[in-house]
Amino acid sequence: MVGDNVYYLALTWAAVQAGTPAQAGFVAAVSAVPRALLMLGGGVLADRFGPRKVVIGSDAVRCAAVLAVAALLFTTTPGLWPLALLALVFGTVDAVFMPAVGALPARITGRGQLTRVQGMRGLAIRFANVVGAPLGGLGIALGGPAAAFGLAGLLIAVSVPLLVSLRVADLPGDDRAAERPTAWSDLRDGLRYIRGHRVLAPLIVVIALGDLGFVGPLNVGLTLLADERGWGASGVGWVLAGFGVGAGAAALLLAVRGGLPHAGRVMAVTILAGSVAVGALAYVPNVVAAAGVAVVVGLLTVLSGALCGALLQTRSDPAYLGRVSSVAGIVSLGLAPLSMPLSAAAIGVWGTGPVFLVSAAVCGLGGVPALCVRDLRRAELPK
Repeated sequence: MVGDNVYYLALTWAAVQAGTPAQAGFVAAVSAVPRALLMLGGGVLADRFGPRKVVIGSDAVRCAAVLAVAALLFTTTPGLWPLALLALVFGTVDAVFMPAVGALPARITGRGQLTRVQGMRGLAIRFANVVGAPLGGLGIALGGPAAAFGLAGLLIAVSVPLLVSLRVADLPGDDRAAERPTAWSDLRDGLRYIRGHRVLAPLIVVIALGDLGFVGPLNVGLTLLADERGWGASGVGWVLAGFGVGAGAAALLLAVRGGLPHAGRVMAVTILAGSVAVGALAYVPNVVAAAGVAVVVGLLTVLSGALCGALLQTRSDPAYLGRVSSVAGIVSLGLAPLSMPLSAAAIGVWGTGPVFLVSAAVCGLGGVPALCVRDLRRAELPK
């Protein structure tokens, strides 16, 4: 995750240096298309051949691609095309890598520890966000984009032997998975499994609504809000710091406790309360109050998101986890980013207040199936 943060900063910086802002935006967006289109196939591969093999192979390809571009930038100034190609390769491999990562936890620990794993992963994300950007900036300052790409590649390279050393439990039928009729039949079987599951089907809807309502305001919307209120870049930093504090506290809570009673009900309540906090961000009087509200937003949204992830892990048959993770990933990484340009355009027409309220309402709608679907409302995490 630290390597990924360094990579994305290096990619954006190199694209801005090599082309126009519009071209840089295109390069940054290139990886999202194959990731969204191919992620279902990545989930099939993870379940068909085992997530350990898939995650090791895809991580090695990610590492090699980043280091190859670093070497190219060290020796020449090739322009935008290698950056666009790297973004395309990275997004394509991510479509395989991410579902495999999602399928790993159930094979490395017992069901009673999966909630704790989600909390630990949340702490890792917070750590990577804090450390990755300064490391990438240091690499760019010392040696330009080439050095930053080299640093990202080396960080990703460290993860490869760690993944190789990982020992996972096999599932019944793993040795015959590649003999199943076709990958297409695996995909249809996985989608049928999700559609017919009394907890997973509504849970995917909850995740979709939460991400669609949350991603726009907390990315583009927050910057535009700070500009509108005159808070400046430092104000954005304080609000994001508040969000990080709340998010870290939620992740730490789950990592230490290993679960919460009445998980379905707690998830629903935190979704609804978090949506109110998202809407309130646009109406606070100053940056101090905004940072305080952001702490609440981070605490509630990360807690509800971690509970969603824990329920996804514990309620899925491990043989289907790659495909289940890929469907959830398409929602989070394919559909949710579409809300960012829409949010920016809407704020330009109606201002931040109405758009934040609409986004909060979309987030809040995610709490409706969580409350109204009995099996999801009564869902518990294993102890």
